[in-house]
Amino acid sequence: MRIFWDDRQRLHAPAMELHNGGFVPFAETPVRADAILAVLGPAEAPPDLGEAPLRRVHSDDYLRFLRTAHAAWRAAGRDGDAAGYVWPVVRRRPTRLARIDALLGRYSYDASTPVAAGTWEAAYWSTQSALAATGAVLDGAPTAFALCRPPGHHCGADYMGGYCYLNAGAVAAEAAVAAGVRRVAILDIDYHHGNGTQDIFYARGDVLFVSIHADPATDYPFYWGHADETGEGEGEGATLNLPLPRGTAIATYERALETALERIATFGAELLVCSYGADTFVGDPISFFALETADYAAIGRRIAAVGLPTAVLMEGGYAVDTLGANVAALLSGF
Repeated sequence: MRIFWDDRQRLHAPAMELHNGGFVPFAETPVRADAILAVLGPAEAPPDLGEAPLRRVHSDDYLRFLRTAHAAWRAAGRDGDAAGYVWPVVRRRPTRLARIDALLGRYSYDASTPVAAGTWEAAYWSTQSALAATGAVLDGAPTAFALCRPPGHHCGADYMGGYCYLNAGAVAAEAAVAAGVRRVAILDIDYHHGNGTQDIFYARGDVLFVSIHADPATDYPFYWGHADETGEGEGEGATLNLPLPRGTAIATYERALETALERIATFGAELLVCSYGADTFVGDPISFFALETADYAAIGRRIAAVGLPTAVLMEGGYAVDTLGANVAALLSGF
């Protein structure tokens, strides 16, 4: 299996995040990537396809903000990472904003997604890795893996959140559509709902979004991912959310996976983007499912049995000591 990663993805390294009422060390660290590469072995560097694929998903003003946010923060006399502390209740109100404090609120929705000196470059190359994996699949590889770090599925067209800055999965799916794939399915199997991906495609009928995740009644991101969210307009029926309770183990998870894969089959997808988070692992420090390492191989086999060309993109997973084994197990199923 072809594996894609660029060393510049290590440049994103915020120091702290606000979590449970206090500032704690940032959880989504470069060590996660090192743990995966230590098990998978060498990866290919992706080609640089430029910003055009990003612009199919993200607004120009958001991309401009992300490129310049840290420099603007430092120019305002601030130390450390750029982090928001005020958010508008009505997000879409048209305003002319110049102060970096206001822009951070305009283009984000939480306090756990600071912008560091290397954030733009790392997120950019994370997305290029996803594009390379998708390109490999479009060129005939049955499966390819992109070690996307930072992850992407919480990021919307014009906002960051949940450790995510550019939505690699959405950019990959849109690139496939631009290449002539008529129907693309995105299967999100991270512990947390991929709210940004859902938001981007919610009114689209040519991209199916299916997510198996922790019930947002109890878990982040709370405001998205409920079972009654099914799409709107041309996208009505092209979103399927399968929320599960804390403590979910493999038997319950497999039943949800069967439902997800049946929906993908009836949709008539020609290509699958799998947003994989290993934070469903029983030992994950910030998540509450009960999957074991061996379960990921079975999950991979079941997804592979659908028979679709598949680009697997890395999302979450924070039990660093077992992260490489959990990623390798899923990929072994393909």
